[in-house]
Amino acid sequence: MPIDIRSLEQHVNRNLSKPLHIETVTPVTGGNICRAYKVRSSTKACFLKTHEPHMYPMLQSEADNLRAIADTETLRVPHPITHGNTDTYSYLLLEFIELRTGGSSVALGKLLAGLHRHTQGDFGWHQDNWIGTAPQPNARCPDWISFWRHRRLAYQLDLVKRNHACHSLLDSTERLLCDFDVLFERYSPSPSLLHGDLWSGNYAFEANGRPVVYDPACYYGDRETDLAMTELFGGFSQEFYDAYTESYPLDRDYPVRKDFYNLYHIMNHFNLFGGSYAQQAEQLCLKVLSEIR
Repeated sequence: MPIDIRSLEQHVNRNLSKPLHIETVTPVTGGNICRAYKVRSSTKACFLKTHEPHMYPMLQSEADNLRAIADTETLRVPHPITHGNTDTYSYLLLEFIELRTGGSSVALGKLLAGLHRHTQGDFGWHQDNWIGTAPQPNARCPDWISFWRHRRLAYQLDLVKRNHACHSLLDSTERLLCDFDVLFERYSPSPSLLHGDLWSGNYAFEANGRPVVYDPACYYGDRETDLAMTELFGGFSQEFYDAYTESYPLDRDYPVRKDFYNLYHIMNHFNLFGGSYAQQAEQLCLKVLSEIR
């Protein structure tokens, strides 16, 4: 979608104390959900994400989540500059960071451990947000088991039912919803600040090797959920895991809960994309059930 430079400039400058004088807006690759552009002004480069007007709350939420991570002074994130809504698109304007694939996985592990040491009293977040384009309910709850049961698995299960998944997936997930408390008989997690959507496509490195994360879906929850997701869709390097566990050791039963937590993301992928994710979700669910009985 072509971006009218003068119209964009007028919109973004409504919220900026120092106006941007935009020179070029060039499409860039890499965005699966939003359209992405590199914006050059007379003073700096910015990164622009756009979506349909009704998805503006998703972009607002992303800006809020990025600020929350930045405030911890742990992991580097693109700084949100401004966001808004036009008649034809919503947008989020971010700091532009030149990214590359190679960098310090050790630093990534240590800094994620530092992020997870930021805690609060309850699980959840001050507002709902999105996991991909799917709404993610975050109403606060003092009990982690209740939070995960109702805000995560049961919510996804309701969507699975609406999307007409096979009965075997529904049956196995409903059994797990009733039985998973046993996973927490000897383990009581603290509400850690989470990235929330930490897979291999949501981090990279600056030229100096410093890790950068983006596209968060933040909330306060069990830090194991972030670690579990890093093992989906390709996984991270062994140096990352070694650095994390050296900084913040994991409970011995994490390998079982890892599969349990990743069921949420696989179910979400089925609800977003369909296809073979239903079979993958069922297999993962049955694996967890076999390990807790």
